[in-house]
Amino acid sequence: MRDVYIIAVGMTRFGKHLERTEKDLVAEAIARTMDDAPEVKLKDIQSAFFSNTTWGFFNMQHSIKGQVALRPLGIEGIPITNVENACACASTALHCAYKDVASGMYECSLAIGMEKLYNEDKAKSMMAFNAGIDVSNIKEHMKALRGMMDGVKLDIPVDDGGAGAGQTRSAFMDVYANMLRWHMATFGTTQRQLAVIASKNHFHGSMNPNAQFQNTMTVDEILQGKPVIWPLTVPMCAPIGDGAAGAIVCSKDFLKKLKSARPVKILASVLGSGTNRRHDQVDLDIAVRLSRQAYDRAGVGPKDINVAEVHDATAFGELHQCESLGFCNIGEGGVFAETGATKLGGKIPINTSGGLESRGHPVGASGLGMIHELVTQLRHEAGPRQVQDCRLALGENGGGNIAFEEASMTIHILERVNGR
Repeated sequence: MRDVYIIAVGMTRFGKHLERTEKDLVAEAIARTMDDAPEVKLKDIQSAFFSNTTWGFFNMQHSIKGQVALRPLGIEGIPITNVENACACASTALHCAYKDVASGMYECSLAIGMEKLYNEDKAKSMMAFNAGIDVSNIKEHMKALRGMMDGVKLDIPVDDGGAGAGQTRSAFMDVYANMLRWHMATFGTTQRQLAVIASKNHFHGSMNPNAQFQNTMTVDEILQGKPVIWPLTVPMCAPIGDGAAGAIVCSKDFLKKLKSARPVKILASVLGSGTNRRHDQVDLDIAVRLSRQAYDRAGVGPKDINVAEVHDATAFGELHQCESLGFCNIGEGGVFAETGATKLGGKIPINTSGGLESRGHPVGASGLGMIHELVTQLRHEAGPRQVQDCRLALGENGGGNIAFEEASMTIHILERVNGR
């Protein structure tokens, strides 16, 4: 396998773009990506991977999404592959582009992701997330998640029993809430620790011009936020959003032709799927398994990582991934966050973009939004949110849910390239 480098990234601001079309968002992200590497021309791109999940759900554009979105921009004739992998589809597109170059098949490949989730019918936007769960088994699935608390003691306020999942809220909020409740009962995690994580992410997002939310929030403000499903409040959860993001990868031979590139090397790109483990088999968690593969391929360990972007559809997502990725011990994610370790200036700054909670979560673009942030950090171009002297970065992007973990996940480990 050959060395692979990211030589360009670009993204729209994530947010509410009711007035814009899917093609319009893609066009902006492509333009920004091409502007990031002016020496690279469209004719240099030999393959493309297009990431999206709901264009068909909202507007019936199934099957050839990438071809429809990219042809007006002059990207045609080359292999264009459509990628759908729930919330992990954008990072999966990057993984596919990486394989095209690493295998020697092509010298230069594009990964581009887009999503429009805002809809005047809010219930339809919430229902769109159901596709990330086994829809033929969704009632039984939710019942099993609530069953995690059988025999476990925790004072849980009365809720709607899951009736609002996929109606007034994303069903994934119930997925996270039930896993979180078990974590609280098992390890003593508190609601306030979740608020610390969310407050930190809003602080980071306030410095990111591409973030959907750019306001700071105190821990108490987050605790007092509108309830979603206990113990989650609105500011602890990722909003729905619209946006697009892209990245171009190339080989070392192609890179040598470029005089002004600011490359970032991909040390590891791992894609995997979940397993049918028990909920208490935390050592078999998908992120534990895949991150260890990635660390092994990159020749590094958790302590070597300087900055990370992780999938925080809720604040608990970040807490859980912090543990599973090895940044702290299992069960200690809440305490770890309280120490300030994951904030700018801390031991391992996490979600310096603001994370999904603040940067936003247009599903088909989110994973590449993470990569955009990590590349910006490794180039030392992140301005006021810059992690000082960072050299190694990790991105974790999970998608969907079957049983007690994500249906799919990617892990990317990236390295700063000096002397370019």
